[in-house]
Amino acid sequence: MQTTERSLDIIETLRELDGGRLTEVSSHLDLPDSTVHNHLRTLLQRGYIVKENNIYRVSLRFLDFGEYARSRRKIYDGAKAEVDELAGKTGEAANLLVEENGKGVFLYTAADQNAVPLDIHPGKHVFLHATALGKVILAHLPEGRVNEIIAQHGLPALTRSTISDADELFAELERVRENGYGFDDEERLRGMRCAAVAIKNEHGQVIGAISVSGPASRMDPAGPSDDLVDELLSTKNIIELKLAYS
Repeated sequence: MQTTERSLDIIETLRELDGGRLTEVSSHLDLPDSTVHNHLRTLLQRGYIVKENNIYRVSLRFLDFGEYARSRRKIYDGAKAEVDELAGKTGEAANLLVEENGKGVFLYTAADQNAVPLDIHPGKHVFLHATALGKVILAHLPEGRVNEIIAQHGLPALTRSTISDADELFAELERVRENGYGFDDEERLRGMRCAAVAIKNEHGQVIGAISVSGPASRMDPAGPSDDLVDELLSTKNIIELKLAYS
């Protein structure tokens, strides 16, 4: 178990450092050079890292695993084209997110040419309570599961607008259910607002969410426009039909 944990720590450290020498990794993890070297050698032999001029880096083998994991989510194939179209219609960034291990994971993002670049990319993990996407997922999960997620990850305040109180969050989730959409008013990232709707399977279970994100200057702090909500709901309907009958 400890051996596995150390190998994973080393991989995560190489990602965090954007590559590093043996001594840099050892120092970062406070481990002997000999121990780190043994792990690096094994990871190198198995193709999980590469070595260039004594600098170790995470290899592209993880891209293969990531694509495999993403392709296993039926929602990805069903939503990709619709997310592209949503971005084009709104002139902003459109996103697809799912929940895994109590966090949100972006499966796909698309951006119109006029969209402002954001910090979002496929594979990025985010706290569910701090995003419109996450809130619409939480709003359609059993209350017991929501409490488990809160216990596991907490409710960290990422900005001054983040909901970091459990009672306030549950009240917000009730509003999401009443409105049929979720809204993020600079709660994860200052200067960015986002509107989202949940995607459900044929059994009525939430399996993901789609959103439109844009700069705060282009989205009303009071909430998304009726036109934006209509676009989201129309896209949601198409995706759910494609998933049900594909």
